[in-house]
Amino acid sequence: MKIIIAGNSGYVGPSVINQLRKTFPDAQLIGFDIGYFTHCLSNADFQPEVKLDMQVFGDIRKFPDHLLEGVDAVVDLAAISNDPMGNKFEEISLDVNYRAAVELTKKAKRMGVKIFVYASSCSMYGAASDYPKKEEDELNPLTAYARSKVFAEKELAPLADDKFKITCLRYATACGFSNRLRLDLVLNDFVAGALINKEISILSDGSPWRPMINTKDMARAVEWGIVRKKETGGNFLAVNTGCNEWNNQIKPLAEAVAKIIPGCKVAINPAGGPDKRSYMVNFDLFKKLAPDHQPIHDLPTTIRELRDNLLAMNFNDPKFRESRFIRLKVLNGLQEKGYLNQQLEWI
Repeated sequence: MKIIIAGNSGYVGPSVINQLRKTFPDAQLIGFDIGYFTHCLSNADFQPEVKLDMQVFGDIRKFPDHLLEGVDAVVDLAAISNDPMGNKFEEISLDVNYRAAVELTKKAKRMGVKIFVYASSCSMYGAASDYPKKEEDELNPLTAYARSKVFAEKELAPLADDKFKITCLRYATACGFSNRLRLDLVLNDFVAGALINKEISILSDGSPWRPMINTKDMARAVEWGIVRKKETGGNFLAVNTGCNEWNNQIKPLAEAVAKIIPGCKVAINPAGGPDKRSYMVNFDLFKKLAPDHQPIHDLPTTIRELRDNLLAMNFNDPKFRESRFIRLKVLNGLQEKGYLNQQLEWI
């Protein structure tokens, strides 16, 4: 089997590489990444890419057709991947997360690829906390990132057929440790703040709902997207990916961190008001279709994993929200130093 992982050098990529190498030990694994964050290693004994057969650096907006020759499956993780980046680079987010994803899918189909797995997002439900949302419920994307995922799914659906299986994994909010750690994600930020500042700062009133999923469970879902039969979900499938037990409100999430990392206080912004990005999600379909690939990491284990790895790194930066652990800060720094142009292309 020959598998391409686009966007492999980000936060989730190391877990996906590990999972696919373990599951398909004889497969040819090829990474394709633009390389914005390759230097952002965290507590890594080696470059995650050493488990690949080949690493190619390139822009997904200009994906080379020849790389798809003889490929069985494509996994698309590439994205301008959070709301702050999407707000600043809205059109680029649409180019990378939506237009380039659709074009890559068309190229893959044309080149005879049989399987396409797209990293989508539950954020497309937006302001939707009144009941857990199912896949067929109304979408209400509030950000450029969420809109890009909605647009991509809509155009990917008609490309699937009996010879080309497409799986869109609508992930819950990512969390947990990675060898390319991000601290611009809610749980990861809470753990870092608890360790360094002895305070967990909640910018909202703490009421918003947010489902979570560990990066390692995200990787197991990618594996399922590759191996699932068309009889399990059809030629095209968009599925909420996570578990019902991981629907959390923000304040209890912070309190769970404080319970495991004692000595810190939970600070709520009294002027913050509720965050409009609030959604509960129903993961029953994923549980039904993928019983052997359900999340196996729980909240306490994930918090401890983050804590232990940050301590092992001697993490001690009270200004970590201005550091290379924040993806927007990395992109801003690369632009300020003249390495990236306004279109986030290497100069």
